[in-house]
Amino acid sequence: MSGVQTITVTEDEGDQRLDRFLKRRFPQLSQGMVEKMCRKGECRVDGGRVKSNSRVEEGQNVRVPPIPDTRAPAVVRTGVSEADTKMIQSCVIYRDDHVIAINKPAGLPTQGGSGQNRHVDGMGEALMFGFEDRPRLVHRLDKDTSGVLLLARTRLAAKALTAAMRHRETRKIYWALVAGVPTPYLGEIKYGL
Repeated sequence: MSGVQTITVTEDEGDQRLDRFLKRRFPQLSQGMVEKMCRKGECRVDGGRVKSNSRVEEGQNVRVPPIPDTRAPAVVRTGVSEADTKMIQSCVIYRDDHVIAINKPAGLPTQGGSGQNRHVDGMGEALMFGFEDRPRLVHRLDKDTSGVLLLARTRLAAKALTAAMRHRETRKIYWALVAGVPTPYLGEIKYGL
């Protein structure tokens, strides 16, 4: 067991939930362990009691109680098959140090769900391209919808892109194929689809 530690939140760790901050620093912690530390008042931020969903900011001091040295059980990664790796990498239409844009094919879900074992989020390992972390989904597209899907390569990029989507600072254009020519020829749909 390590002793009590006081950790200062760095710039790239700021503005995130306490539980995520702790689990990134101490991978052997489970969510239940983090909840218990907070509930018992053993984990504190700037001397005050906190909940696991409290946000930590750059420069704050996080008191962490003694943590068992046991490593987290080996995560059994099923990995991404070679065929899926080739397929998802062939969908990449843009990539830099902050974002990856893929042309998501119709029929491939963005995230897993009941009965969904093969999805873009699950193939994130194949989209790391030398980075330590898997890319993070910024938004979703329906399973049967094809189109450009953005993934952030860093936590800070994910935060910025998510905020841009939330505050409608991005422009999304949806196109549809139709049989024949609709009447009127040009228009705008102002209702939820």
